[in-house]
Amino acid sequence: MREKRKSNHINHVSPGQLTKKYSSCSTIFIDDSTVSQPNLRSTIKCVTLAIYYHIKNRDSDRSLDIFDEKSHPLTREEVPDDYYKHDPDHKHIYRFVRTLFSAAQLTAECAIVTLVYLERLLTYAEIDICPSNWKRVVLGAILLASKVWDDQAVWNVDYCQILKDITVEDMNEMERHFLELLQFNINVPASVYAKYYFDLRSLADDNNLSFLLEPLSKERAQKLEAISRLCEDKYKDLSKAAMRRSFSADNLVGIRRSNAILS
Repeated sequence: MREKRKSNHINHVSPGQLTKKYSSCSTIFIDDSTVSQPNLRSTIKCVTLAIYYHIKNRDSDRSLDIFDEKSHPLTREEVPDDYYKHDPDHKHIYRFVRTLFSAAQLTAECAIVTLVYLERLLTYAEIDICPSNWKRVVLGAILLASKVWDDQAVWNVDYCQILKDITVEDMNEMERHFLELLQFNINVPASVYAKYYFDLRSLADDNNLSFLLEPLSKERAQKLEAISRLCEDKYKDLSKAAMRRSFSADNLVGIRRSNAILS
């Protein structure tokens, strides 16, 4: 089963984890103040709901030290000893993601790419998203998605301004591990994006949530595929050329100002 899931990702096929029908849940967070961005608000609600179900329906608590919040805390507040025992509710996950997206001014499409990378990590690394690691796993996925998809350059140091107690070195190290665990497979074909888009729409319908985001136009779908493929190649080159153990892909943000050529 693991080999089949991995093969699906290698061949750019969505694992279909969101196609399962879920019952409505009383913990789903409906209200928030992002009234001026209904597409972003509804998309983040659905993406974080998918993350919530991943945590809730996990089979085990397999993780890695780089994502453990006790070993690598995001704030100076002391992490409780029983931090790994309590699943976050949907409201908590939503607020964490919404804060990052609002502060970094990321788009609704970037939220979908975030979920693509998150599920790809769980498959490739054979880990579970659980109470001890969910914040750092989500942060790593957002970090990559924002560099690949969003037109606005978001540097690692920018996230350190949002999460003020985390260091750039920690962000760089987490980014490096995330990429290596993905085997640098960050290409997002239009077909994969479309699969996740319609799965999220179904998930929204099953849980009485609105999903206002429109499908990607042909031009934007081609852009996503071309840019992600180009970023993938650049990441690989950066990894080979890196002299230090910890590196960042911040130098790659400039490629979005260049024309991506479709093969």
